[in-house]
Amino acid sequence: MANLKDIQRQIKSVSNTQKTTRAMKLVSTAKLRRAEELAKRSRLYAAKMNQVIAEIAGRIKCNKVGGLDNRFFQKIENPKMVDIVFVTADKGLCGGFNIQTIKAIKKLIAEYEKQNVKVRLRGVGKKGIEFFKYNEVELFDSALGLSSKPEKKRSDEFIMSSVEDYSDGKIDALHIVYNGYKNIITQELHVNKILPVDSDQFDCNEVQNSMLEIEADDEEHVLTSLVNKYVEYNMYYSLIDSVAAEHSARMQAMDSATNNAKEMVKTLKVKYNKARQAAITTELIEIISGVESMK
Repeated sequence: MANLKDIQRQIKSVSNTQKTTRAMKLVSTAKLRRAEELAKRSRLYAAKMNQVIAEIAGRIKCNKVGGLDNRFFQKIENPKMVDIVFVTADKGLCGGFNIQTIKAIKKLIAEYEKQNVKVRLRGVGKKGIEFFKYNEVELFDSALGLSSKPEKKRSDEFIMSSVEDYSDGKIDALHIVYNGYKNIITQELHVNKILPVDSDQFDCNEVQNSMLEIEADDEEHVLTSLVNKYVEYNMYYSLIDSVAAEHSARMQAMDSATNNAKEMVKTLKVKYNKARQAAITTELIEIISGVESMK
C-alpha cells in the first residue's frame, strides 16, 4: 500500500503543476495580445522612419559634391572596437527563447575576436546578464527590468551612450541582438547592425522623385538628428518586439508543459490501477490460501 500512496502523491503533484502551467499559459496569452498590437504599430513607425532617413541621406549622397560625408554612414574597413547590445528576458520558463539570443551573441563575439576587434557587451534582461556574469564575461553596461517593462526614456538613455561613443570615434560599429516576434508560434532572431547605417541601398533615381522638401543647408543637421532618433527607436522597438516574442515563447512552453503533465497523469493513473489490482490479487490469494490451510 505504501507504493500506492507514493503514486497518489505523484499524481497530485503533477496535477498541481498542470494547473500552474495552464494558468501561466492563459496569462501569457492575455499579455501577448497587448504586446502583439504594440509591436505591429511600432514596426510601421520604424519602417517610415527608415524611409525618411534613406531619402535624405540618398539626396546628399547623390547630389552633394563629395557625397555623403557623415560618420554615421561611413564604412569603417578596420574597426577597433564595437558595441554589442543584447536583449533577453528577465524571466525564464519560455523554452529556448533566451538561449537562442545568447548563442547569437557568442557567435558574433567570436567573429570579431578572430579579426582582433575588441567588443563591449551591453546587456538588457536578467537572464542574459546572469549568463555572461556566471561565465565571467565582462559587461560594459547592463539594465534590469527594462526588457519586461520597456520604457522609452530609459531605453533612450541606455543606447545614446553608445551613439555618443560612436560619434566621438570610441567605437566603430553598433549591433543590437534580440529574439523578435514573427507570429504567434514563431520567434525570429535579429542580429542588426545599427551603426554605421548602410548607404548602399540608396537609389539616386528614387531620390530625384522624392516629395520630401528640406532646405539644403539643413540637410546634414536634419540627417544627424534623424539618425539619433533612428537608433533610439530601434532600441525601443527591439524591447517591444522582444516582449511580444517572450510571451509567445512562454505561451508555447507552458502549453507543452501542460500537455506533458496531462500525459504523465494518465500514465501514473494506469500505473496506480495496475498496482492496486496487484495488491487486491495478492490479498485474495492470501485469503484463499488461509482458507485452504484451515481445511
